[in-house]
Amino acid sequence: MTTHALLLLPLPLFTGPTDDPADWPQYGGPLMDRSAKGTIAARNWPPSGPPEVWRTPTPGGFSSFVVAGDRVFTLVTRDRSETCIALDAGTGKELWARELGKGEYDGGGNAGADDNKGGDGPRCTPSVSDGRVYVYDAHMVLSAMEAGTGELLWRQDIPADHGGREIRWQNATCPLVGERLVFVAGRGRDRSLLAFDKVDGKIAWSSGDERMTHATPVLARIHGREQVVFLVQSGLIAVDPGDGEELWRAPYTYRTSSAASPVVHENLVYVSAGYGVGAGVFEIEKKGPRLEARNVWHRRNELMNHWSTPVCKDGFLYGMFSFKKYGNGPLKCVDMRTGEVAWSQDGFGPGNCIRVGDDLLALSDRGELVLVAADPARYREIARADILKGKVWSSPSYADGQLYARSTVEGVRLDLGTGSAR
Repeated sequence: MTTHALLLLPLPLFTGPTDDPADWPQYGGPLMDRSAKGTIAARNWPPSGPPEVWRTPTPGGFSSFVVAGDRVFTLVTRDRSETCIALDAGTGKELWARELGKGEYDGGGNAGADDNKGGDGPRCTPSVSDGRVYVYDAHMVLSAMEAGTGELLWRQDIPADHGGREIRWQNATCPLVGERLVFVAGRGRDRSLLAFDKVDGKIAWSSGDERMTHATPVLARIHGREQVVFLVQSGLIAVDPGDGEELWRAPYTYRTSSAASPVVHENLVYVSAGYGVGAGVFEIEKKGPRLEARNVWHRRNELMNHWSTPVCKDGFLYGMFSFKKYGNGPLKCVDMRTGEVAWSQDGFGPGNCIRVGDDLLALSDRGELVLVAADPARYREIARADILKGKVWSSPSYADGQLYARSTVEGVRLDLGTGSAR
């Protein structure tokens, strides 16, 4: 790995997992693992669902909501452009909007099947940190904006400035933001993995000659060492967040698209992709000063997470495991250590699932919100309600007792009863 423009950073590079339940600041949530602490008090929903706080149009695309303080952010399509919008978390009123670039795509959101009409639009979910909003748009331009006003602070055009090469169906990865740096994949020669100073946007380091995928990188701590884990077309690569040094790699098959992020539990790393690839787990072993990846299991053409990253609890994965089944695809519980399916329940499609304490909030691709116990013994559905119109390929977010979810048509905030209305 070649490293450029190394900065010496004496402070921690990551804030690390936070216990603050009031925010969902990145795609992976406050703990960066698609989970939040706490309990869901509203468990007996009426047929209309949990109490609705607000509902607002969110036209086009698959961006999710993120929540920071009294603001909610997402990307929408407006005047054929990708646009970042800020909403008041209490009322849903739009506070500002910033156009990012033309929404020009090559059909990744519309495969032509009658039950797969998601259309096209922004794929990235913003990240929020220290009063700034970061967006890595479909055409690989990384922008930083002031969260209060939407003022553009800096931008990095990865194809123009760093030799980045666009991927088929355009970028869908989200920026991973730490204490000092913002991490993205770029696909440029010797600049495939990049880190930028989150304050001024200057490049901190770049490394690798890899081809990117649609999977967002994740932060992990394995054998006591912080690392950023990327899923690229050659497989999994973990690097030191400080300088981009490669810590370990695990070859893994790529075919057409890999869009679900890796899932890390202790020293195990789960990876999955569609198009016949399937799923597998690697154990990261410590051998002296080195870390090495050992394949534990692989299920070819099975357990495929098309673009829905599962969530882990106590070594069990919960999420949407299917490929092009859409509305018929199941929610499953899978033992991460063995790849064995503990249970499976049809009817969710490629929606998304997050965890709050001992509960799952599963959002189907047709807009049903289902509260399910995170219990490997059996499928236990607690409540269900239709909450959204339109295609739902984005992920729900949970902050301070409130659920934020959106589709290609509309977004909603629902009160799940554990937090205070802000």
